[in-house]
Amino acid sequence: MTFSIVARSDDGTRWGVAVASKFLAAGAVVPGVRAPYGAIATQSFANMRYLPDGFALLESGRTAQEALDVLVAADDGRGQRQAGIVDEAGGAATFTGDECLDWAGGITGPGYAIQGNILAGPQVVAAMRDAYLAMTSDRFEARLHAALLAGDRAGGDARGRQSAALLVGGVGAGYGGGSDIAMDLRVDDHSDPVVELGRLMGIHALLFGSPESTLPLEGDVAVRLRRALDTLGYDDPNVEKALERAAGIENLEERLVPGAVDPVVLDYLETLAAAAN
Repeated sequence: MTFSIVARSDDGTRWGVAVASKFLAAGAVVPGVRAPYGAIATQSFANMRYLPDGFALLESGRTAQEALDVLVAADDGRGQRQAGIVDEAGGAATFTGDECLDWAGGITGPGYAIQGNILAGPQVVAAMRDAYLAMTSDRFEARLHAALLAGDRAGGDARGRQSAALLVGGVGAGYGGGSDIAMDLRVDDHSDPVVELGRLMGIHALLFGSPESTLPLEGDVAVRLRRALDTLGYDDPNVEKALERAAGIENLEERLVPGAVDPVVLDYLETLAAAAN
């Protein structure tokens, strides 16, 4: 009833799970990430103990395959279970019980495990693998989503679509550096959830991404920014204070830079101002 990819980024700093299913809120059940130890997906009559128990095994030094072997051996319902694990070193393992509903199976490679059940066919996991390997983007989460979208468009869950989720973690990668969860996005009930997940990722990148470049608050840049801020009602005579106020309202604090402006922020504020006119 579900297909997922569990992976570690090529640079070894992030771990993630992307999942889609004809199941309400699959993101609340399937994925788990604990940096720097690894990531786990549990599905097909999911045994939720696979998450805490699996991470305990990974933290104790077990590899992905060793951890999965222990979990499966201790599970009387193993025939109906499916799971994938990637460990700290990028080792990957997948398991599909012999009672899982067709089509069911999984594949692994360096740094990734892909698995699914009640799928349109083996082409789903193959398409996910190909899409993941073909994309070399530095944005790890984009590769995970590309794999999920490829699987969905190759037939995905044979029963249809309902939910999708993306969970990514890395040490200190969370909001303000205060947690290890870099991204936790869920589409719980939607007619095209994987596409909707991509839309949410775009919003996440806007609000929580770091500036890739900056523009000094002077000359034409300062004029453009002042015009946009005034239109939006942020009319503090100090343009930098007005920008801080706007960023606080629009949740753009992560993109603030003293004495400068992120071009992404400038474009966004100008777009809001144009819509307000």
